[in-house]
Amino acid sequence: MPTFPKSPILVPDEKNPERLDLYLIKKGLSIARSQIQRLISEEQILLNGEPVRASYKVKKGDRIDITIPPPTPLELIPEDIPLDILFEDSALLVLNKAAGMVVHPAPGHYEGTMVHALLHHCHDLTGIGGRERPGIVHRLDKETSGVMVIAKTDEAHRFLSKQFKDHSIDRLYLALVCGKVKKAGKINLAIGRDRIHRKKISARTSSPREAETHYMIKARFKPATLLEVSPQTGRTHQIRVHMAHIGHPIIGDKEYGGKMEKSLGLSADRHMLHAAMLGFVHPSTKERLSFTTPPPPDMAVILERLQTKSE
Repeated sequence: MPTFPKSPILVPDEKNPERLDLYLIKKGLSIARSQIQRLISEEQILLNGEPVRASYKVKKGDRIDITIPPPTPLELIPEDIPLDILFEDSALLVLNKAAGMVVHPAPGHYEGTMVHALLHHCHDLTGIGGRERPGIVHRLDKETSGVMVIAKTDEAHRFLSKQFKDHSIDRLYLALVCGKVKKAGKINLAIGRDRIHRKKISARTSSPREAETHYMIKARFKPATLLEVSPQTGRTHQIRVHMAHIGHPIIGDKEYGGKMEKSLGLSADRHMLHAAMLGFVHPSTKERLSFTTPPPPDMAVILERLQTKSE
């Protein structure tokens, strides 16, 4: 079960005041920041006996009362959806997510998600990671394929989540981008929810978060480049936004790709981004594991065509 600090918490003299949600994480409230924010909005966390915003900066003498409501039964119905499982034991499973599969329920996708498939495959996931996201430690965009790890216990979820938070996870993506990338490099560009187009992520944001992406050239073709990309942080749409920022959007990326791929005679039904490798420390054995998967068929076909044209 997640661990919680004793309630109430009395705030000592804070030299550098922090937001309430971040302060509670520092004090040992071992649930996701989004869950803490939800508890604050639901008035399960009170400051000096009154409701408060998550952004409130705590100060000396503040009293924080925490009430943890009982778990809400998961209402999702398991679905018999095939999963490409690479590894499984009592603590976790590793799978190769298919392109087009949504990871967890969201508006417009209340059926057929990976969570529905996991609930059918594993019968002990209820509640782990949140009411609508049992076992989910990290996510891939709907159109992104590749390796994911799923926690099967609360302990595994906490252990894996900490590795993602500490950036000690090894991750390698294959990204097929427009144009000829001249050399390897890294991108440091803070990104967040776009101020105008709220469904998009960009540098034009009121809430910038540090984001760093490293990339190396794996293969060059006449109109495109295949990159090996290592995100050093895990921001939403990070690789897609960063690649577009340097003028090499991912082929098939309708949200961030612009018109460049059409001018180069390129096209794809989805963005050509594949999570090719994932490495982490096993929560029980403490052994470092690494899993790799080749590009899926649709990406492999495009790569073969590009190779043929470049010969």
